[in-house]
Amino acid sequence: MHFSGRTWRPPYEAHSVIIQATSGCTYNKCKFCNLYKNECFRMSPIEEFEEDLAKIKRYQPNARRIFWTGANPFAMSYENLKLRALTVRDYLIKCQTMAMFASIRDIKGKDVRQLRKLRAMGINGLSIGVESGDDETLALADKGYTSKDVLEQCRKLDEAGIDYMTGLAGKGKGERNARNSAKLFNRLNPYFISVDSLTLFLDTELYRMAQHGLFVPALEKERIRELQTLINNLNIRTHLLGNTISNFTPVTAFLPYDREKVTSRLQFVLDNTDEKEMQKYRSNLKSLG
Repeated sequence: MHFSGRTWRPPYEAHSVIIQATSGCTYNKCKFCNLYKNECFRMSPIEEFEEDLAKIKRYQPNARRIFWTGANPFAMSYENLKLRALTVRDYLIKCQTMAMFASIRDIKGKDVRQLRKLRAMGINGLSIGVESGDDETLALADKGYTSKDVLEQCRKLDEAGIDYMTGLAGKGKGERNARNSAKLFNRLNPYFISVDSLTLFLDTELYRMAQHGLFVPALEKERIRELQTLINNLNIRTHLLGNTISNFTPVTAFLPYDREKVTSRLQFVLDNTDEKEMQKYRSNLKSLG
C-alpha cells in the first residue's frame, strides 16, 4: 500500500478500510496543529490509488466502507473526487460509503448539484475540523474561515444529504465559546459532534504563544464546565463523542436524550477530582494517537 507521511483516521472510522488519497494538508496554518508541518500536500497518483484498491480487493473484497486518508482529500476538485469514487466502485462492488477529512474551505468550490452527485457515488462522511462556532476562537486558531462560512458550507452538505462530523476544541473563554458553538450547530444537522480538549504540543504556534504569555489555556475544570454548557445548549438530535484521550473524562451521548446523564457525570468529576490531578493528566499527554 502506498502510505506516506502521517496516516491518521478518526476513532469512529476504526472499522473502515483505509486508502491514501492525499498526504499533507493544503492549509497547514492552524496554530494548534503540528500533524503535517513538515509535509507538502500531495495527491496520490491515480495509478497508485488503483494499485492500492487492487490489494484491498484481494484481501478485503467485501469492504463496505472506505476511509480516504490525508489531512483533507475533499480539497480535490469535483472531477477528481468523482473519478476516484467511481474507481472505488469498479474494484469494490460491495462498498457502500466512502469518508474522509475535509475543511470548510474545501466545500466552497463545490455546488449543491455536485455534492449530491458525490453523495450518490458513495461519498457520505466528511470529518470537518470546525473547532468552534465562535469567531474570536476561530481567529485565535487561524482557521481561515468564520462561523458564517461554517453555516453556509454545512448547509450545502445538509441540502445534498451528506453526513458530516464536526470537531470542537476549547481554547479558553469557554462559556462564550460553548454558547456560540451550540448556537451555530443548532442551525445545522451534524451527524456527530466530536469534542476534543485542547492539548498544546511542541512545534505549534499556540504552544509558542503560551510560552511567551500571549495565550493562556483554560484550566481543566473550566474545560469540563465548557463541555457542560455546550451539551446544555445543544437543541438538536446528534451524537456527541468526547471519548478521545484528550478528554480527562471520556463521554459519549445521543442528545438530547442523554443530556442529564452526561452532565451529571461531568458534575461528579468536578465535585470529586482535584485540579492538580487533572492538570497532571494533561501534561503527561505526548500525542493524541
